[in-house]
Amino acid sequence: MRILIVTPAGARSRYGNRNTAARWATLLRGLGHRVAVQVTWNGEAADLMIALHARRSHDSIRRFAELHPDRPLIVALTGTDLYRDIRFDPDAEKSMRLATRMIVLQDMGLNELSPALRKKTRVIYQSTRPISPRPPLKSCFEVTVSGHLREEKDPFRAAAALAYLPAASRIRLTHLGGAMSSGMAAAARKWADREPRYRWLGELAHWKALRMLARSRLMVISSCMEGGANVVSEALAAGVPVIASRIPGNIGMLGKDYAGYYPLADEKTLARLLWRAESDPAFYLRLKQQCAARKHLVNPRRERLGLKNLLAELL
Repeated sequence: MRILIVTPAGARSRYGNRNTAARWATLLRGLGHRVAVQVTWNGEAADLMIALHARRSHDSIRRFAELHPDRPLIVALTGTDLYRDIRFDPDAEKSMRLATRMIVLQDMGLNELSPALRKKTRVIYQSTRPISPRPPLKSCFEVTVSGHLREEKDPFRAAAALAYLPAASRIRLTHLGGAMSSGMAAAARKWADREPRYRWLGELAHWKALRMLARSRLMVISSCMEGGANVVSEALAAGVPVIASRIPGNIGMLGKDYAGYYPLADEKTLARLLWRAESDPAFYLRLKQQCAARKHLVNPRRERLGLKNLLAELL
C-alpha cells in the first residue's frame, strides 16, 4: 500500500513531529508498505494519508479528504493540538471531523476529546530503540534538560530551580536543544553566565544527545504542554528517572501515581524534588522503579503493532 505521511516539520528539522514521521515511515516500510514523507501534500497518489498536526497540516488534510473521500485519513494530534488548538482553531476542529481515525501519543490525550471523537482515536506511544546506560559523571550529580528552547517547553525552569538548592547539592544542569529564536539563545547564554551550575550545549546530533542523556542521573521535562514527549520515551528506554511538570501529557507518559511531578512553573518545588532525588536513595530508587515499570510502553515492537492494528481497522 502507498502511504503518505504529512508533517509540517521539514526534512532537516529536529522537531519531535519530524522524528515521529521518520520513525513511523521506517516502521510502516518494515510492514511492507511504500511510504513517502512530505511537508505538504503535493497531490501524488496515495492509498492512505497520515497527517501530523491537525491545525498546521489542515490544508493537506482538507484537499486529500475532498479528492479521496473513500480513502482512509489518519490525523495524529500533537501537544499544541490537544492542549490548545482544538479548543479554538476552526481548521484543527475541521481536521478532526474529516479524519477517519486519529492518534494520540499517550492515554491522557483521550480526555481532551468529545466522546464521538474518542471513539475513532487510538493511543500509540512513541518508541525508541534500546539505549544502553552509561556510567554517570563522578564529579557531580548531572541532571539533563533535553528539548528545543521555546515557550511551550518552559525551558529555563530547571535553571531557575538551581538557586533554591542547598549548599550541599552537587547538581549540575546540562541543557540540550537548539534555540528557536535569538531571544531564547540570548536567555540561555545569560543563564550560563550567572549560574555556574548551568550549561547550554545547544543542538547536538541525536546520537550525542542520547549519550548525554544515558549518563545522566535525572532528566527534567518542564513543558507547559506535551502530546507525548519523545524525550520521555528516551529517558524510559535509558533507565533515567524523570522529574516532570504535572501536565496531562507527562502524566499520560509516566502514570498518575508517579512520584516525580512538580506543579507547572514552580521552581521552588522543582528544586525540592531535585534535592530529594539527589540526597534520598530510597526516593531515587522509587523513581527508577516507577520509570522501569513504564519502559514497555516505548518498545518499538509495541509501536509497530499499534500502527499495524490501526491499518487493519481501515483496510
